[in-house]
Amino acid sequence: MLFCRKILTRTPIYISCRSRLPALCQFLSTATDTSASKPFYITTPIFYPNAAPHIGHLYSLVTADIFARFTRIAEPDRLVHFLTGTDEHGLKIQKAAKDRGIEPAVLCDALSEQFRRLGNRANISNTVFLRTTEARHREAVEHVWRTLTAQDLIYKGTYSGWYSISDECFYTDSQITHLPSSLTPVSIETGSAVEWSSESNYKFRLSSFQERLLDYYTTNPKSIYPSAHRERLIQTLKDEPLDDLSISRPRERLSWGIPVPGDMSHTMYVWFDALTVYLTGVGFPAEQQGSLWPPNIQVIGKDIVRFHALYLPAMLLAMGMPLSHTLLAHAHWTAQQRKMSKSIGNVADPFDAMDTWGVDAVRFYMARVGGRFRDDVDWSPEQLEKHADEIRSLLGNFFLRITSRTIQKRVASVPQLTFIQLLDQSLDGPNGDVLSSLRNLKGRVEQCMEKFEVGDALDAIILVLREANGALTHTAPWSIQSPPEAAQVSYLLSLEVLRVTGICLQPFIPEAARNLLDALGVPKAERNMDAAAVGKGSVGEVKGVKLFEGKREIASGGQ
Repeated sequence: MLFCRKILTRTPIYISCRSRLPALCQFLSTATDTSASKPFYITTPIFYPNAAPHIGHLYSLVTADIFARFTRIAEPDRLVHFLTGTDEHGLKIQKAAKDRGIEPAVLCDALSEQFRRLGNRANISNTVFLRTTEARHREAVEHVWRTLTAQDLIYKGTYSGWYSISDECFYTDSQITHLPSSLTPVSIETGSAVEWSSESNYKFRLSSFQERLLDYYTTNPKSIYPSAHRERLIQTLKDEPLDDLSISRPRERLSWGIPVPGDMSHTMYVWFDALTVYLTGVGFPAEQQGSLWPPNIQVIGKDIVRFHALYLPAMLLAMGMPLSHTLLAHAHWTAQQRKMSKSIGNVADPFDAMDTWGVDAVRFYMARVGGRFRDDVDWSPEQLEKHADEIRSLLGNFFLRITSRTIQKRVASVPQLTFIQLLDQSLDGPNGDVLSSLRNLKGRVEQCMEKFEVGDALDAIILVLREANGALTHTAPWSIQSPPEAAQVSYLLSLEVLRVTGICLQPFIPEAARNLLDALGVPKAERNMDAAAVGKGSVGEVKGVKLFEGKREIASGGQ
């Protein structure tokens, strides 16, 4: 897996070549280089900017950022390449711009900037922000098209079936349903309205890759997480034949997009265009076999698994390129157990949430509540408030309590010990329990992150902080009833708890963790996971500071 400090190179996996297209058999390896020498490449979905960003976009960004930041402290010598951006072509953008009476490019410029601002506001550490309207991306998409055409994998045909403008997606009869409450058929997967479409367009021979895709997912248990998505995909590949994929639309219907090379009467299908962005982000086509590819993790929403698990891998196989190592398909945020919708009026504004509770509080809430990825979770201002108070109390107040002048004066009144010297003593009672839990924390966090259990990693950190707070209250080092020697033990142990948990919390609440480690005088070189072992790092001059942003007062009546 990807997040242990020492990562072994995975044995290459080769897909059997049973296609009737012998040209495809050359170099059709799905070898995934996960050695420490390869830069770590992680991506978010490329967001569709037909409207302002919502909580779901922030969730994808924060999830990817947690893994990117964790990799940086788990393997500090390894380059992390982190891509996000906006998918700016397609009928939905074209329609939204027309409804507003502006050109699509003007709409994309404005909304793309909002997504860039969202990342900046949320302290997302991406290294690339890529827009599909950029010239370098068009070059990459055209190269992919020509490569597939040269192998006779693209042909012109007629498509008759269902199309969803909202999803920018074609659906078969088996993928739509007729609901009594809806005048039009809807997608079973997304609930979006579909309409019948019949047109001449270009198709990609997706059907030629069914057996190879089935082989790949059957033999690669870590290819999709949570595993239920992989299991459903395998069953689909076993039970249903893959249809060839329509990858263009007549230009009179869709003008806002990249023209088909050699045929200006057609525009490329938006997903064919958008999926190529992960290649563009590493310099493709100039760097076709560069050191960055393939992605180690691709963070996506569960509603776009099919595009990333079928369409993109088939395109990569056709070009002889390795497949992504893991698709992390997270669930969705809802409101009052209902899908967020502008028409219902229950869409949560990520900017407002961060302005109200603070960036780190929102990040903490998303990771604590949404960090298991399997089931949809409900966005709740009350729960956000509860979890914001939790981390402020267990970490922020704990730090202020132990660094009080009263405790420091009592500690200074006895011969000074270092924490390493303290480890030579036998600690019992609550302090012994804290030390035991703290010794296990580094390994527990690494194990959870290796398994994509972000919520469990945070649980482990919070458990240690709870125990440490309880031990501090039990010892009461500020009280004259507690001997100064006991106050010193409590003080040194508490500082070590703060140092170790501060290191482990960097991926989740980066600003507060940085404030804490700065206040403890922890050297920059000792903020990696190696130093999260008990006694492995040092604490310098301790200064009392405020760790978290202040909470904005909420006007009467709620937000």
